Amino acid sequence: MCNCHDHDHDPKLTRRQALTGTVALAAAATGLAATGARAQDNPYAEPAEPALPPSDMKIDPARVALVVTDPQNDFLSPNGVTWGVVGASVERNNTVANIESLFKAAKAAGITVAVSPHYYYPSDHGWKFEGALEKLMHKIGMFDRKDPLSLEGFEGSGADFLEIYKPYINDGKTIVTSPHKLYGPEHNDLALQLRKQGIDQVILAGMSANLCTESHMRELLEQGFEVAVIKDATAAAMLPEGDGYLAALINFRYMANAVWTTEEVVAMLG
Repeated sequence: MCNCHDHDHDPKLTRRQALTGTVALAAAATGLAATGARAQDNPYAEPAEPALPPSDMKIDPARVALVVTDPQNDFLSPNGVTWGVVGASVERNNTVANIESLFKAAKAAGITVAVSPHYYYPSDHGWKFEGALEKLMHKIGMFDRKDPLSLEGFEGSGADFLEIYKPYINDGKTIVTSPHKLYGPEHNDLALQLRKQGIDQVILAGMSANLCTESHMRELLEQGFEVAVIKDATAAAMLPEGDGYLAALINFRYMANAVWTTEEVVAMLG
């Protein structure tokens, strides 16, 4: 006779028990992960036991370009309007010096160099809707220029290139693309310029990690380029909403063809 209180063979209860066990295991794993995270002093360190396959990207000087996003004062100068939120990340990564090292090595190796800048003109301030960071950038006058056809007030402004980069950028050989307006290069001429140079590999650096740099990585990958991101030649804002550099670093590891350091790239180009 069936014991209606005997649930040993009740499939619903079995599933419930299994679910309870799964939840318990997940909670335990989460606890272990949290303990490991607390124990790790550097949240940006490479994982001790990576799960993803290692990179097999190899630079071909005839096909590779250095692309630097937003090497501009508003991101990289202590006088820039974002320094209060990006400065700590820039200094931690030694970003300013590392970008210069990449410029120098790329020029010495004779490879293509391109800069994708970010500019806003008065007409851009008439946009009818904006994302959170668009609102902020427009409010603080980030990357502002007086006119698309005039350089009045440009020299030394937040939109201008960092002074130490100008010898590399203003040498008559570096590609300076039309400006990108949000984060990615979908609406500027970067891909066209690279294709016209026979480029299908990109060494990607610049600012800022989880915005323009990551967006350039994503679009270039979608366009069929092989992309290596230089993790210590970028940086990002640290806000109550989150650490932009850490967010980008995770996505670089997941998506880029390679994630290298400046030292590694300089050695490859040397």
